Amino acid sequence: MMEKKQIDWANIGFGYMKTDYRYVSNYKNGAWGEGGLTTDDTITMSECAGVLQYAQTVFEGLKAYTTEDGHIVMFRPDLNAARMVDSAKRLEMPPFPEERFLEAVTEVVKANAAYVPPYGSGASLYIRPYMFGTNPVIGVKPADEYQFRTFVTPVGPYFKGGAKPITIKVSDFDRAAPHGTGHIKAGLNYAMSLHAIVTAHEEGFAENMYLDAATRTKVEETGGANFIFVTKDNKVVTPKSDSILPSITRRSILHVAKEYLGLEVEEREVFFDEVKDFAECGLCGTAAVISPVGKIVDHGTEICLPSGMEEMGRVTKRLYETLTGIQMGRIEAPEGWIKVVE
Repeated sequence: MMEKKQIDWANIGFGYMKTDYRYVSNYKNGAWGEGGLTTDDTITMSECAGVLQYAQTVFEGLKAYTTEDGHIVMFRPDLNAARMVDSAKRLEMPPFPEERFLEAVTEVVKANAAYVPPYGSGASLYIRPYMFGTNPVIGVKPADEYQFRTFVTPVGPYFKGGAKPITIKVSDFDRAAPHGTGHIKAGLNYAMSLHAIVTAHEEGFAENMYLDAATRTKVEETGGANFIFVTKDNKVVTPKSDSILPSITRRSILHVAKEYLGLEVEEREVFFDEVKDFAECGLCGTAAVISPVGKIVDHGTEICLPSGMEEMGRVTKRLYETLTGIQMGRIEAPEGWIKVVE
């Protein structure tokens, strides 16, 4: 085992810390180059690079953990590889092959094993694969050359001192257009959400609830996570929409709800006027797994979830504990979910 870095694991935040190695591959003349690890954390490119002019960039986010028995593992990285291919195609970028994506993330985690937080610390190693247009583009068109990179950074537990329910607001802004790019992980989607999240924070809310742009009657997602609801009769419901990101965490939660906890699961359109009748609400994503929501404010009207503002709802908590148990190796995982790095 590699000697761990001297880091105060219990007190690192959710931020960037430079690690030793990252992976780089360049796309030129119609093909991806061999690629490999480098210690250089800087990028040099043209002032007119496609990414700088027209935001041609997509990314992924996943994590590596130390399990109870001391292995370093990744959670369902094959789904990140596939989703990145979908993102690239939508922005007219050459997809980075899925098997090479898996090799790249594995190599970077292995090379930075000293930065993978120990089991029980609550921390994990965040993995950020991304790609962007590098050659000069001044007329509006896709770039001809691209770079794929992956770096890692240790991140602390998303919740300091337990998962306290948050208060969110119904946003007046739209996150994504009906036939836009809401279903892919493009940097431009996140750029669009920045003003909305800063505004929400200034008003004292933790996040935004975005409604569908066409009718503003249906629940979509927040700036960086999918919604999950629990009905009063313990059914797990999640919004179905073509303009939300297909969250890997959400897909995993639905499987856990059905197969591990024997709960009824529904993926369907969720109308905003149903929200007041749900028992529990949570936001799910890679960073926090599930963030419980205690209150939703719609232009001054408060919807208080019966689960309250003190702790996670009962069903949400069982989902959270089961999924994190699978990730940490305490509960047996479904076939193919856990990729052992070393």
